Amino acid sequence: MADKTLSDSQALVDEHGDFLYRFALLRVRDTHVAEDLVQETFLAAIQGTYRDSGETAERRWMIGIMKHKIVDYYRRTAKEPIQPHEEATGRSVEECFLADGHWKADPAALLAWPERPDGLIERRQFWDALAGCIKRLPPKAAQVFTLRELDELDTEKICELLRLTPTNFSVILHRARKQLRDCLSVRYFGQPQEGVRS
Repeated sequence: MADKTLSDSQALVDEHGDFLYRFALLRVRDTHVAEDLVQETFLAAIQGTYRDSGETAERRWMIGIMKHKIVDYYRRTAKEPIQPHEEATGRSVEECFLADGHWKADPAALLAWPERPDGLIERRQFWDALAGCIKRLPPKAAQVFTLRELDELDTEKICELLRLTPTNFSVILHRARKQLRDCLSVRYFGQPQEGVRS
């Protein structure tokens, strides 16, 4: 198995550059930061050693490096203040919970989506709409959502990384999911809901 070397750097950029840029942009929502993360990823890849073990293994290796770079970026920017819940949603925290502490059911969440979720994942239009909707989230909500749902980090790790309490994490994640569902209902499924702007 041959090691990747500096001479292979252009091939890495050609093969994975666009994908890694989209991957980073979806998570950080800033073109300049995404470009920097891609450059840092390629630099780390060139300096590291990769053992060839199949076509998809190289991309997984590059994604692994990128995820570490994104986590490092979130650590550096974790001091950003959290937007108060009421200011972001127009509802007080108390209005979101039942007396027993569980979330109140959201009628919009009960609507059936028109297609099976596994069919949506295969569609680029869905991912483009999702990326557009994530850009509309407040920065902290976008970070929490992408780390939890796209990068599949556990709650404890995200709370440590973004300096959140578990309660803040839960509120932010719930808010992000609702805002994304509302946004996708309009931008992707074409089902406008009362009070939702496209």
